[in-house]
Amino acid sequence: MQAPRLEIKDIVKDYGGRRVVDDISLTVMPGQVTCLLGPSGCGKSTTLRIIAGVEMQDSGTIHVDGELVCDTVHRVPPEGRSIGLMFQDFALFPHLTVGQNVAFGLNKRDSAARVKALLDKVGMAHFIDEYPHQLSGGEQQRVALARALAPKPHIMLMDEPFSGLDDRLRDDIRDETLEVLKSEGTAVLLVTHEPGEAMRMADEIALMRDGKIVQRGAPYNIYNAPKDLKAAAFFSDINVINGKVEGALTDTPFGQFLAPGVPDGTDVDIVIRPQHLKIDFDRGGRGPNPTPSDGTAARGVVQRARFMGASSLIEFRMDFDSSILRASVPSVFLPKPGTPLWIMIRRDRCFVFPKT
Repeated sequence: MQAPRLEIKDIVKDYGGRRVVDDISLTVMPGQVTCLLGPSGCGKSTTLRIIAGVEMQDSGTIHVDGELVCDTVHRVPPEGRSIGLMFQDFALFPHLTVGQNVAFGLNKRDSAARVKALLDKVGMAHFIDEYPHQLSGGEQQRVALARALAPKPHIMLMDEPFSGLDDRLRDDIRDETLEVLKSEGTAVLLVTHEPGEAMRMADEIALMRDGKIVQRGAPYNIYNAPKDLKAAAFFSDINVINGKVEGALTDTPFGQFLAPGVPDGTDVDIVIRPQHLKIDFDRGGRGPNPTPSDGTAARGVVQRARFMGASSLIEFRMDFDSSILRASVPSVFLPKPGTPLWIMIRRDRCFVFPKT
């Protein structure tokens, strides 16, 4: 069985009496991309700096390829950990050419062939004699990737490396970077606060909040089975309907929802994403008949409808409590404000969480 390339166990870090990294443990296998995802200030970058060796944990251990590189007594310096680093600013040496930047720190005997191979791989071989200021942001990012890979690190740590690029270029660079890293067999730990970036790049997502990993899993699983309301809301817009559990069921204007294992009398939040609401037309004050899969329809009045490109977003003020619900519909659907419509909730796409 293949051993983890990176393994961190029970990492803790305090600053001024405040715990910023709280008992973090994870493993990254060769060729795997794991993403530390979470809001600013949740401890992602601090965790990365501890793994890199530029900060020291208060407790816990770090292993690279099964070898201990850091605990509270033993500490391998950053340059001895076989770890590559990529950050928001590409940190290229302005006085060195592209080729010299990539070759920096390599054994001169082997550097020429390695530099050429990497620059070929990232499509930058024809810029080998240019200087960083002569390159675009995307070109600098490619050079930074080649330089980070030049010493053949076993692990690549990436802290928001694409945030300085415009959206269209960012997608292309992310895909190219991922292809290069996979081809090198490098284990990657990526830090981002953007769910879309994590979903696009990661084999596994570790969702962080307040210094802890609150949920870990493949992108599909973590999106479709969020642990709590905050986890669901971090990945997309959500609608929230309130209810109270009686006999493992919650009564709402949309019919009953299952709440297995939740004690009677518990207040719950029923969470549904805008794309999973179903809209039907008003038929003289009546809506569609109830169904087991979609429950009972509730009436709302259109407040606003906006075309978003691939979809349309419609806001409703609901008759039953004047709350606002948002529905997303593929393509163009722009009913006029004041139009009454009926909404149903797909039972297989909603989440029921005890209210916190």
